[in-house]
Amino acid sequence: MRRVRLLVFNAALGALDYRVPDGMTVEYGSVVVAPLGPRQILGIVWESERLGAKEVPESKLRPLLDVMPVPPLPATLRRLIEWTADYYCAPLAAVARMALGSTAALRGGGTTTEYRLTGAEPARLTPQRAAAMDALQGEQGSIRELADLAGVSEGVLRGMVGAGLLEGVTVDLDRPYPPARPDFAVPDLSADQRAAADRFVAAVAEHRFTPFLLDGVTGSGKTESYFEAVAEALRRGRQVLVLLPEIALTENFLRRFEQRFGVPPILWHSSVKSSERRRAWRAIVHGEAQVVVGARSALFLPYANLGLIVVDEAHEVSFKQDDGVRYNARDVAVIRARFESAPVILASATPALESMQLAEAGIYERVELPDRFGGATLPEITVLDLRKDPPERGRWLAPPLVEAMRERLERGEQSLLFLNRRGYAPLTLCRNCGYRFQCPNCTAWLVEHRFSRRLACHHCGHEVPAPETCPECGTADCLVACGPGVERIADEVAEILPEARVAVVTSDTLNSADAIGAFVAAAEEGAIDVIVGTQLVTKGYHFPELTFVGVVDADLGLEGGDLRAAERTYQQIAQVAGRAGRGEKPGEVVLQTRHPEAAVIAALADGDRDAFYAAETEARRDAGAPPFGRWAAIIVSSEDQAEARDAARAIGATSPKAPDIMVLGPAPAPMALLRGRHRYRLLINARRSAELQKYLREWLEPLEFPRGVRINLDVDPYSFV
Repeated sequence: MRRVRLLVFNAALGALDYRVPDGMTVEYGSVVVAPLGPRQILGIVWESERLGAKEVPESKLRPLLDVMPVPPLPATLRRLIEWTADYYCAPLAAVARMALGSTAALRGGGTTTEYRLTGAEPARLTPQRAAAMDALQGEQGSIRELADLAGVSEGVLRGMVGAGLLEGVTVDLDRPYPPARPDFAVPDLSADQRAAADRFVAAVAEHRFTPFLLDGVTGSGKTESYFEAVAEALRRGRQVLVLLPEIALTENFLRRFEQRFGVPPILWHSSVKSSERRRAWRAIVHGEAQVVVGARSALFLPYANLGLIVVDEAHEVSFKQDDGVRYNARDVAVIRARFESAPVILASATPALESMQLAEAGIYERVELPDRFGGATLPEITVLDLRKDPPERGRWLAPPLVEAMRERLERGEQSLLFLNRRGYAPLTLCRNCGYRFQCPNCTAWLVEHRFSRRLACHHCGHEVPAPETCPECGTADCLVACGPGVERIADEVAEILPEARVAVVTSDTLNSADAIGAFVAAAEEGAIDVIVGTQLVTKGYHFPELTFVGVVDADLGLEGGDLRAAERTYQQIAQVAGRAGRGEKPGEVVLQTRHPEAAVIAALADGDRDAFYAAETEARRDAGAPPFGRWAAIIVSSEDQAEARDAARAIGATSPKAPDIMVLGPAPAPMALLRGRHRYRLLINARRSAELQKYLREWLEPLEFPRGVRINLDVDPYSFV
């Protein structure tokens, strides 16, 4: 090629043409350095006809400067990038950027210096150095990474280097990973597990696109079944990607993986330090990384020889990205598997309705594990009507639930209380003047956190210290916490059962791999009697002595404007119920509710998942909702409310007429102010036959707005705030 067209990482620039200088060799997918004015920019060599830029005369082309010493991005990945950008109406450059997850890795290997504690005992420590030494036990990284981890300035750590408290270590950036061994610890599978595993192994051997829905009850051994497919891919020298919805789940998964294959997998998520991301990316692109376990962003990495994709807990909402490129990793994983001619396994105890419908239509192959492994039985679920059996005044746990916990405590068994609400209380107000603490940046109340003695917004992160007096009327000792969060429930348990050892499990308390590991170890060793947690504890954990689960507010997920509320409530409660009775001892689940007649509560109580899915399917069909129709959202925002409102009205006034598409709105978003920006929403409902993306592009691309206005498109939205 003597001239090339580049995809550059600035959507406003579009595609740019360059000349290939004599002696330089490039091909499609090559990552190159090119001049742009006085600057140098990165670009990817792309097929010219696919970018559609205007042809530039040969005489005006500037030469490329350099080719990065990494393999070109494969054609399969380039097609995936194009598909994702087209389907989600996102800039091609924004999607392509996710493939270069570590730009530092493009320059090749070498060494770097990382730091760790020397173990020296200083005669005297400043408070900052003492805090750093506590936080950095067992840690190693760059000065910047360690400073972030310890919550101190880089200057403090450089002083510790000079004082001999930290030492430098030379690290090879491209050191190889130890190989996983497919036959390290072959498990003894049940007949159902073996049948499932054999089907997956055959699909890996065939090396063709086969989408599976692994539908197994909680505790049925889904992980062990798909591990056999991982083993087969390893034997055949192919790479494997396992997507997990939560970073908090990785600790438990890593341990199970290492027990099966002898070494941990390669991690890819936002908390992995930069040097490890660089090492992982280079191993992935060169085909040396065998198994990558990561969050949704791992999906776009440039695997050299991808032979299997697994999406664990595939129903999870957190697979949907809510900003930037608003893609659903579960759905894009299926498309990537199709491009790579590889099998993909969607594993869940409570599959998404869309996945169930695709299985019913024969597009996905459904593989079922109907029974728990090892003879364990599913827990008995009881509905506790709070209208008939209310808690004592000022409390949130009804007497029968408390009595069940007391019985478990006396028998030396564990209990879990589930409430999907962080903090101590969702609202704090003044009993004297009625003042309510609201976030200045969002349409949300500040949540009280007693552990940190702060009021926090869970949407933008705004925090203030908990005041002693009302900021409105100045009255002291007048602030009242309204409603319960997990911290308040934990306090109640401590009052009712003072001898119980209570652990609060939320994203606030399990915010690092060490914290997660310490919690799991304590629970397994029997050092915790009662776990009080949010959705973080609903999946992935296996504690044999945990025999009782109490759902504090089974109605909570049914509130608000979530169009998938019933399905999400069913999934969440079924998942947390599945934590009970996973060992030899039977489990029990109690759901506290004020609406026992609600279809989702009745289905949970009866253990009739099929009836719930059937009813929900008919409701979706009648409403033209997914999977029988399509949704898209247009979110208009600005720091100026009038500007946002006028832009939203202008969009609504220009909506094209189409027989199979209905436009609702504009209207103020439920979260009308978010991070200081005023928000309006339009919701588009389309039939499956509609060309939704084409409709949206032809509608929005000609429109122009003030610079302060942002227009975000969300195809297949999961959030409706």
